Amino acid sequence: MAGFEGVFGLGAALFVAVGLVIALLYIVPLPLWIAAWASGAYVGLTTLIGMRLRRVPPGVIVTARISAVKAGLEVSIDALEAHFLAGGNVVNVVNALISADRANIPLPFKRASAIDLAGRDVLEAVKMSVNPKVIQTPSIAAVARDGIQLIAVSRVTVRANLDRLVGGAGEETIIARVGEGMVSTIGSAATHKDVLENPDHISKNILARGLDAGTAFEILSIDIADVDVGANIGAKLQIDQANADKQIAQARAEERRAMAVALEQEMRARVVEAEAEVPRAMAQAFRDGNLGVLDHHNLRNVEADTQMRQAIARENGVLGHESRRG
Repeated sequence: MAGFEGVFGLGAALFVAVGLVIALLYIVPLPLWIAAWASGAYVGLTTLIGMRLRRVPPGVIVTARISAVKAGLEVSIDALEAHFLAGGNVVNVVNALISADRANIPLPFKRASAIDLAGRDVLEAVKMSVNPKVIQTPSIAAVARDGIQLIAVSRVTVRANLDRLVGGAGEETIIARVGEGMVSTIGSAATHKDVLENPDHISKNILARGLDAGTAFEILSIDIADVDVGANIGAKLQIDQANADKQIAQARAEERRAMAVALEQEMRARVVEAEAEVPRAMAQAFRDGNLGVLDHHNLRNVEADTQMRQAIARENGVLGHESRRG
């Protein structure tokens, strides 16, 4: 029984010892310290232990420093650790510094870290500085002064400007400005044939405006990839204007007709009103002695004669119309 307890105690002590060794190696990363010392990028043990206590992965920091030292760049451990604590990508920044140094592009660590913390891919930006990128605009429709629509597509070759990458506008702004320049240039052309004959005028006009100001890129060239003839917008606008003028004229004519009808009805009403006053006037004339019975009789004869003549005229008119039809 005593022997069993002794073996159990020895095993427990061995287990505790192994746990302490593992914990010690985790807190004091001796392999990283040896690797840094062997690579010429020495990092003190206390610094590595401090990284563990600050929850900074020493492997990432030491690996990035070794890469920088081997490339001939001097980047301090404190700067790398501070960039990591700020939420940056340490490895990506160091790789960008190495790429920029090989391409003879001046890129200090502070600027690279600022670009990275701004949310941009600093390594991709350095690659774009070495190998420019081609941005193709969507189909841009514009109308020349002769009314013919042209649909153009351009390819913009841009290079990243590291000095303006922080706070500079992106690709969307470049596309919008180039599209605006294409519309303006085509719209100022006298005829669409001028644009088709010399599409390079669009590129020259856009480049002369300095559209890359305030952006994170530098425009190297603008090439017109395709120009197609669209609809005759001028003719359509003239047709629409003619239809609108026609409707306005019809509305005005209808207004005049309505006014004429209203005036005619008003005149008829006045005539009826005047005719209604005749019997009243005659009655007043009888009372005043200005009109006698004989005068009234003669007036009635004149009216009857007039009605008879009108009836004969209407009858002759109808008969004549029927005879012409026969």
